[in-house]
Amino acid sequence: MKPLLHPKFKLNGEAFPAAEDLRMRANHLLENGNDDEVAIGKFILEWLDENDFITVKTSGSTGTPKEIKLQKKQVFNSANATVTYFDLRENTKALLCLSSEYIAGKMMLVRGMIAGWDLHTTSPEKNPLENSDENFNFTAMVPYQVFHSLKDLHKVKKLIVGGGAVPLELEQQLQKVNTRVFATYGMTETISHIAVRPINGTEKSAIFSALPNVDFSLNEKNCLQIHAPEISEETVTTNDVVELISPNSFKFLGRIDNVINTGGIKVHPEAVEEKLSIYINQSFFIASEKDDALGERVILIIEGEKHVQLEDFSEAFETLSAYEKPKKIYFLPQFFYTETGKLMRTATVEMI
Repeated sequence: MKPLLHPKFKLNGEAFPAAEDLRMRANHLLENGNDDEVAIGKFILEWLDENDFITVKTSGSTGTPKEIKLQKKQVFNSANATVTYFDLRENTKALLCLSSEYIAGKMMLVRGMIAGWDLHTTSPEKNPLENSDENFNFTAMVPYQVFHSLKDLHKVKKLIVGGGAVPLELEQQLQKVNTRVFATYGMTETISHIAVRPINGTEKSAIFSALPNVDFSLNEKNCLQIHAPEISEETVTTNDVVELISPNSFKFLGRIDNVINTGGIKVHPEAVEEKLSIYINQSFFIASEKDDALGERVILIIEGEKHVQLEDFSEAFETLSAYEKPKKIYFLPQFFYTETGKLMRTATVEMI
């Protein structure tokens, strides 16, 4: 493994001739910074310490958040794969606008430190580019940030989006920007993303392609299995149902624990949500409830006050099959979200 700190790494314009200089800056952030800066300082110290692992928190979107240990060698390999795939060499000017409490923010720091980036940091606000006069070669955002940053994306050359599915409406809006935008697929257990797909430009695709040294297969439930020996000694089995295109590419269909069995037909909520996203301008998702005849019936849950009826969606529902069409609409004042902004489906459904 190469050194954990590249000699050309800069943090907010400040260079660090030696690791000890960066440790001093990290300690300063710990003592004097705001919550986001404290998280950055804490992780830098962890990355540079004598342990061969780091500790990270899972998001908790599909269960109770937990802490897991990741080997630094494997974290390095993951970061290096992204650097190589997107050609982000030394002196890349990048923006960290995600919380360093979680894997996505930590990985931006690791990429910068091992590749010698000129890394700038800002709070993980909804539009982190709004008050910046700088232009960047690279950054990572969640869909919520991308949506609120559309008018400022010209400040970024390459953007990766993770932490949740990119709504179809947002994908359509991203066709109008010059920034090269990529959706990512991954999780804490795979040390951030292991696959990407271009959202816009001439190469745009619905297919995820593997990063270097990553292969895919399916288990008996058609769920994705990830073989990535450089970042995980064991095969990672997911709960994501996919269409396997090749050993290095797939199309995401939905999570198996979200699948609705209605009248013997399996409906993937994520696929229905994608079709409806251009018609509904509020936060929403597809779920199910018990039905005597069908076993389960599809329902639509919208965040906000009730102001529409089922028949008001007749045009939108024309895009759906008979089994996909929601049989009832529920309105909730507010959904449950994780600290990183991911929808907690089960907890939200339980409010009904």
